[in-house]
Amino acid sequence: MKLKSLIAAASIAALSAGMAYADAHGGKVKVGMITTLSGGGAGLGLDVRDGFVLAAKGNENLELVIEDDQRKPDIAVQLADKLIQSEKVDVMTGIIWSNLAMAVVPAVTAQGKFYLSPNAGPSALAGKGCSPFYFNVAWQNDAFYEASGSWASENGIEKVFLMAPNYPAGTDGMTGFKRTFTGEVVDEVYTKLGQTDYAAEIAQIRASDADTVYFFLPGGMGISFMKQYAGSGVDKKVMGPAFSFDQGILGAIGDAALGVKNTSHWSKDIDNEANKKFVADFQAEYGRLPSLYAAQGYDTALLLQSAMGKADVKDAAAFQAALEEADFASVRGAFAFAPNHHPIQDIYMREVVKEGDIVTNKIIGVAASNHQDVYGADCKM
Repeated sequence: MKLKSLIAAASIAALSAGMAYADAHGGKVKVGMITTLSGGGAGLGLDVRDGFVLAAKGNENLELVIEDDQRKPDIAVQLADKLIQSEKVDVMTGIIWSNLAMAVVPAVTAQGKFYLSPNAGPSALAGKGCSPFYFNVAWQNDAFYEASGSWASENGIEKVFLMAPNYPAGTDGMTGFKRTFTGEVVDEVYTKLGQTDYAAEIAQIRASDADTVYFFLPGGMGISFMKQYAGSGVDKKVMGPAFSFDQGILGAIGDAALGVKNTSHWSKDIDNEANKKFVADFQAEYGRLPSLYAAQGYDTALLLQSAMGKADVKDAAAFQAALEEADFASVRGAFAFAPNHHPIQDIYMREVVKEGDIVTNKIIGVAASNHQDVYGADCKM
């Protein structure tokens, strides 16, 4: 799938600044977005795309070329080569999955192209594999899990059963949880990516003496597990990162998710003007509540346009410096980049609740303040 469109800044300030600079200096930017728009996990890519397009709506100085990676690393690599060699893009973005990011991002940055990640945050790109051209606008993979581990330790959870898919985001995530959890991990299971039948894993959970199941299963995997778990009669508490309990997923799971605790850097009830505008505009544009993936796509476009207002993308050093300033009003509130170009931000604990007929999330506290990943110590730029 390919779509070309001219798009622009979400805020009047970012729009006027970016257009003024481009008009004066010819600083137009061509962006290549490779994301998942079909098959398993397509909802995540659609939300990233829609958030980005909404934030950039109307900016004639930003051209966007969108491609569907079908969640396949080989296709993502082919598309990246095409976008760089044939389309001559200046900036790339969009990848959802960490295994695809590891296949694409190093090659993109090695060619001197900027990559702004709206989602995937593998540890390898935060530490020794960091790059002046790579910026993560979402999180490093361990972040939500580290916050969960701390919160669980402080709130009486003693024994956990861990479960995640066997790919970089899954292994990074469980590593993060274990880094901060002071209780006992009674078992640790890694499933196939894309798995939908969890009868064997639920049997293991039932037989364990864990008081809580902590799992990361994004997209359709999480929907399948929670529906099967709810019908299994196992009454152990459930926790996870927001990826398994985001708005799109909750719509499919329904009441079975009520009461689940999950960590996130974003929630629709964060009380700041940028977030209120985003939630209202997204609902008006698309007729649904936004997800954290939509919020990340939105912030990625705002970041890009803030840099466009200060530097020409052809001047790599100046554009890098402009990105590092992160001079935009994030829907998350306070946002800054650490030296390894990964976020410093608050991570919240949310609980799944019902508001009228809608199953959604509500913030119940801060799980980690000004969180910063541990891998930056190994980043030398």
